[in-house]
Amino acid sequence: MSKLQPARGTRDIYGDEARRMNAVVETFRTIAGSYGFEDLATPIFEFTEVFKRPLGEASDVVSKEMYTFEDRGGEEVTLRPEFTAGVCRAFISNGMQQNLPCRLMSHGPVFRYERPQKGRYRQFHQINAELLGPDAPEFDVEMIALAWRLLVKLGLGDKVVLNLNTLGDVESRMAYRDALVAYFSAHKGQLSEDSVRRLETNPLRILDSKDEGDKALVANAPMMSEFLNDHSREFFRVVKAGLEAAGVPFEHNERLVRGLDYYTHTAFEFITTELGAQGTVLAGGRYDGLIEKLGGPAVAGIGWAGGIERLAMLADIQTAQPRLAVMLPMGEAATLKCYALADDLRDTGLTVTTDRSGNLGKRLTRASKAGARFAVILGDNELEAGVVLVKDLERGTQDQVTFDALSVAVAE
Repeated sequence: MSKLQPARGTRDIYGDEARRMNAVVETFRTIAGSYGFEDLATPIFEFTEVFKRPLGEASDVVSKEMYTFEDRGGEEVTLRPEFTAGVCRAFISNGMQQNLPCRLMSHGPVFRYERPQKGRYRQFHQINAELLGPDAPEFDVEMIALAWRLLVKLGLGDKVVLNLNTLGDVESRMAYRDALVAYFSAHKGQLSEDSVRRLETNPLRILDSKDEGDKALVANAPMMSEFLNDHSREFFRVVKAGLEAAGVPFEHNERLVRGLDYYTHTAFEFITTELGAQGTVLAGGRYDGLIEKLGGPAVAGIGWAGGIERLAMLADIQTAQPRLAVMLPMGEAATLKCYALADDLRDTGLTVTTDRSGNLGKRLTRASKAGARFAVILGDNELEAGVVLVKDLERGTQDQVTFDALSVAVAE
């Protein structure tokens, strides 16, 4: 039998990487909580229509990347490729429109079938924040400022650049779409196969093409700013003024688009140059028509998601194994006593394990290799005297302490 390996694009997470990823999540939950966000956990899989309808049949996510299958009941379901659609479905299903605005934070695995690369897997993990209800630009500022505050807290303030753009309202976007169709249709023979397809479905996505021939055409394509109506211009002006007032640095990137069909007005990406070509670590935008598209009420929304793996790779996180004590009972009676003694130590915040096999020398060696600070030795003589031997494995000292004094002896 060949050696078992995880499926391509997946891997096991443990040790320091797990601690770093957990630190990202905890930092996110702390900062988002300070903005009034509450936890929401959505299912890892949903009916396929939950994703297909808002993301768009022609989007790369739907057409190329979703893990979709038929379950045993004959229902077509899809593993979660992103959070926003599922969060909006939960908003509708649970009647959350009665308590607007809704500030919701989530985290967990997402699934996309694509070529694995640095910091990108077929099963990866995201943090996600959604603000549902308000349609004013000041709330776009709040959401971007939240993301910036998180990145600064993770030590990434000097490693990322905020790219900001506006996609305008529906009227502006449709006018721009028509202009792009006219421009790229005149150069159709020079477009890549993917961009020819996008020309019929979502021409804005051509602006994000990685094909060198497409890039040359994009350089001379019409700009979104030429087609913004007065409302869209004013909306974007307020967003930029708010970010400046909040001390959030940004660059206006007129070629920035988002890969999903539901975005309007503000679009943004925090980008780094430290992860190769795939440099986006956190991105999002406004999606005022999405909930209505899913069959819910006309409720505005704005949100963003960040890749936990990428943030953990970049972040200035100092991780350390927990302070560890190992109980070393010698005999059955000592083992029984160690149950209570170990729990007393755990109540102080110490991590405690028990090693019962082998001679004392081998057990002490294993405790040192495990990174334990203390070894607590208890044999028949110690049990009779009501004491334990506490060996400090860092300092090489050993003290005899009573059962009652054990918690104090290992506290630092």
